[in-house]
Amino acid sequence: MGYTHALADFLAQLNYEQIPASVIRRTEDLFLDWLGSALASKGSRPIPLFEQYAAIMGPDIGPSRIIVNGKSTSPYFAALVNGASSHLVEQDDLHNSSVLHPATVVFPAVLAAAQERKSSGRDLLVAAVAGYEAGIRIGEFLGRSHYRIFHTTATVGTLAAAIAVAKLLNFDAPRFLNVFGTAGTQAAGLWEFLRDAADSKQLHTAKAAADGLLAAYLTEQGLTGAKNIFEGDQGMAAGMSSDADPSRLADRLGSRWALAETSFKFHASCRHTHPAADALLALMAREHLEAKDITKVVARVHQGAIDVLGRVVVPQTVHQAKFSMGTVLGLVAVHGKAGLTEFQELALTDPEVSAFRERVFMQLDPEVDQAYPQRWLGRVRVTVKDGRVLEGAIDEPKGDPGNTLSRSELEEKFSRLVAFSSALNPVQTNLLIKRVWSLDNDTDLVTLTELNDD
Repeated sequence: MGYTHALADFLAQLNYEQIPASVIRRTEDLFLDWLGSALASKGSRPIPLFEQYAAIMGPDIGPSRIIVNGKSTSPYFAALVNGASSHLVEQDDLHNSSVLHPATVVFPAVLAAAQERKSSGRDLLVAAVAGYEAGIRIGEFLGRSHYRIFHTTATVGTLAAAIAVAKLLNFDAPRFLNVFGTAGTQAAGLWEFLRDAADSKQLHTAKAAADGLLAAYLTEQGLTGAKNIFEGDQGMAAGMSSDADPSRLADRLGSRWALAETSFKFHASCRHTHPAADALLALMAREHLEAKDITKVVARVHQGAIDVLGRVVVPQTVHQAKFSMGTVLGLVAVHGKAGLTEFQELALTDPEVSAFRERVFMQLDPEVDQAYPQRWLGRVRVTVKDGRVLEGAIDEPKGDPGNTLSRSELEEKFSRLVAFSSALNPVQTNLLIKRVWSLDNDTDLVTLTELNDD
């Protein structure tokens, strides 16, 4: 249990002064990006179902806010709905080597708790850093085999959310061990939903955020959990992984800030499609090609992409289209981008996109697979009408740490996301951006999400 204890000790001792200023700024970046993802889903299925459930089961009024409708409720139901809403439009962040979307589970839980506890923006930032640092390492610990069957953001996300809230509640190391156990025993989420275009992906993040919060609050009240939930004979590694590496739990704690490695999403689709999409766009620009010039595209990918994207042959819904390599490459080839509007208006109805999808194939590439998940390489082989076979390659998709989005690009993305759903007007958009950029000085997180006010 040495690695588990080291993680618990690090989390208990973490404070604002230990965190580099660049990591604090990056956390603000990720928070704004998360808010945009949540707001962009306003009114889109299945988010109203979660809102209705919260209205039936939750209180009429409470200390925490549901972002998409501005209503107040309990922390649990705010975390539930906000966790669902921020994982719908496929614009939330991703950490490569853990294959974890941290924002969509960490921020819903910790913001709901911070509003209930009247915590400061600085408190929220430290707690979010704790959730990211621990969640990423737990994802790396469970390894590639875990992701093949389990949706890591659902399973590991439950722990990341619990740890973030536990930090906000100022847990000591023994209580962190307990919260690991209580969160870990609830961890669940399977990829099978992709075959049916089911709504389970949003349920996964909703439950991860809410159950993580539940684990932290119950632990605060004295509930105990398994002390060796990660490494034990009947723990997570034993049941959910065949290549677990416990040393990853404590990898360079305090010197490696894993949060800073997190990528932003540029295209509004599954992250596994992004490397090939960027490689295709670069090749088309280099060779001055149009979609009609291309007769075949082979996306050379890692096995994880095949495991997830290979389930979708002919997409039946807009959300399922975001997991179709052919549809994503069709959108970027025909229309130059694969954003929210392109998916909403063109992914399922444009005959040119559908025709291009039929010309796209995935192939396992040993170089790409060996680099994954630490690096997500983009490789495409394109055949054109004149018979030429062309190769396209990128090593860092747009949004990766080495090819990241600047604050001005993040502001533009946020504005685009909230405009898509008409969640905010331009004045509200600019005011919220300014508040997030000074989150470490904010003392009233409840009004931060009063987004329906003029």
